[in-house]
Amino acid sequence: MFSDVQRALLGGTFDPPHLAHLMAAESAYRGLGIDVVTFLPAGVPWQKIGSDVSPSDDRWEMTQRAIDGIPYFEADDREVRRDGWTYTIDTLESFGGDLTLVLGADAAARLPTWNRIDDVLDLAKIAVMERPGTSRSAVEAAVGRPVRWLDAPMVDVSATMLRERVARGSSIRFLVREAVYEYVLERGLYET
Repeated sequence: MFSDVQRALLGGTFDPPHLAHLMAAESAYRGLGIDVVTFLPAGVPWQKIGSDVSPSDDRWEMTQRAIDGIPYFEADDREVRRDGWTYTIDTLESFGGDLTLVLGADAAARLPTWNRIDDVLDLAKIAVMERPGTSRSAVEAAVGRPVRWLDAPMVDVSATMLRERVARGSSIRFLVREAVYEYVLERGLYET
C-alpha cells in the first residue's frame, strides 16, 4: 500500500469494473499529477438500497483482476470490510492526506445527496469524467465548487448495461479486462 502520496480515489460498486472505470483512473493518473489511483469497491452502498448488488467478495475479486499489472493502480478493501452502510466521508477520513475523488459526471451530479457532502468537499478535490446524459453545467451546479474535468473519451459503458448484456446472453468481452470477463463466466454472475 502506498503512503504519503497524492492519491486519487475511485470508488463504486464495481459490479463489474469496466473500461470506463479504467479510463477514468488512467486519465486521473496522467492528468492530475498524482502518484496512485486507489480503487475502492463499496461494501454496502447505501445509494443502491433496493437494487441487486453482487456479493462484496465477487466485486472485490473483480476489482483486483481489473487493475492487475498496472503499477500505479491499487485496490483497497476498507469499504468492503466496513460494517454497515458505505459512506465516502468515512473513507476520506480514514485516508487523510492529499486526496482527489474521481467521479463519473452522473455520480458527480448526485453529490448533493451524499452523506456529509460539505465535509466530503472539504477533504477532497473533485475530478470528473464526462458521461453520456449528464452535462458539465449540471455537475458544476451540483458540486458548487471548481471541478477538474478529466481528458478522457466519453464512453457509453455502464455496469448496468454490462449486467443486462450478460443476462440476455450477450458478450461483455472487451468491455471489461479479460480476467474480469473470465471471472464473470466462471461464477455465472449476472445470468438470469
